[in-house]
Amino acid sequence: VRLAESGGGLVQPGDSLRLSCKFSGGVFEDYSVGWFRQISGSGQPEFLAAISYGGRNIKYAPSVTGRFIITRDNAVNTVFLQTNSLKSEDTAVYLCAAVPGGYNDVWRDYYYKGQGTRVTVSS
Repeated sequence: VRLAESGGGLVQPGDSLRLSCKFSGGVFEDYSVGWFRQISGSGQPEFLAAISYGGRNIKYAPSVTGRFIITRDNAVNTVFLQTNSLKSEDTAVYLCAAVPGGYNDVWRDYYYKGQGTRVTVSS
């Protein structure tokens, strides 16, 4: 299984970005996917959102509830993270991760992880 994030970039405060996580090498429908971010190069990435393998269950971190939206499109093996009303403190490397079956909000429990896409929010 491989995961490839894309969609990051340099934006101004208040802008939006749609991040993509492309899944390959397995049966996408069997996996739940989570989005995390890492502000510095060390420490565990911060949980943002997760969507279950069937797409029926979604969980958000309180810090992004109401601003970020996670969706999945099984036709193209991709999970999206719509990030709205971006703030300078959202600047980070955004990573996706996949786990077979049900999801949780713990980075180390995910089996497969991408390399990340960088989001920089600055005026």
